[in-house]
Amino acid sequence: MDIIFLGTNGWYDSATGNTICILIKSHDYYIILDAGNGIHKLDQHYQKARPVFILLSHFHLDHIAGLHILAKFAFTEGLVIAGPKGTREILNHIINKPFTMPLDDLPYKVEVLELSGQKNILPFETSAMELVHTSLTLGYRIHLENKTIAYIPDTGFCQNALRLARDVDLVITECAYLPGEYSDQWPHLNPQEAARIAKEAGAQQLALVHFDAGRYTTLENRKDAELHAREIFPNTIATRDDMQLHL
Repeated sequence: MDIIFLGTNGWYDSATGNTICILIKSHDYYIILDAGNGIHKLDQHYQKARPVFILLSHFHLDHIAGLHILAKFAFTEGLVIAGPKGTREILNHIINKPFTMPLDDLPYKVEVLELSGQKNILPFETSAMELVHTSLTLGYRIHLENKTIAYIPDTGFCQNALRLARDVDLVITECAYLPGEYSDQWPHLNPQEAARIAKEAGAQQLALVHFDAGRYTTLENRKDAELHAREIFPNTIATRDDMQLHL
């Protein structure tokens, strides 16, 4: 199973990368975590016809802007888009005329699901928990091929983040803030808090993503975040666009 970081920026595209989108490429499925502009590179990795699943964490535009280009792809086995409560209504409004092509007009079947508080309505083991953010945001825990991955997007430090990351092989957390930065009004993680989640949860590996493009203006800034995180949790990597991990 490969994890491919198609987009690793938060907020907007810049020289450091596209907005957030992560591909889990398993034997049976393509699972996409959030649909920022990095999704435009998906067809570089869509090599065999398999069902495609997009798991949306919330509806800030840097996490859904890539849905605008779904017509680019030929998902012959269909597409499932899953997200928090309200996903159907929001997508029916935004991914529709006059903004873009409606989902019903795509040249393949699309199903929309809402996952809040539910388990195992997908064909692979998945649980979703609410995180601490300015709007309803879900984190995900996915188990397949005898590996477990936690995806903890936009959030402040919270108990559900720890629950999602408990004993996983890989925890992917956002890292919008610079080392030591914190705000109750706009909850996000800094590298130390992300590392604390991984350490307290007993995770095996931590990957930092969703670097705020206005704060992390260079890849060197990300390496600095990695160093700060490694002081707490040594097995940390600061991701960059097109990086791949194998589990």
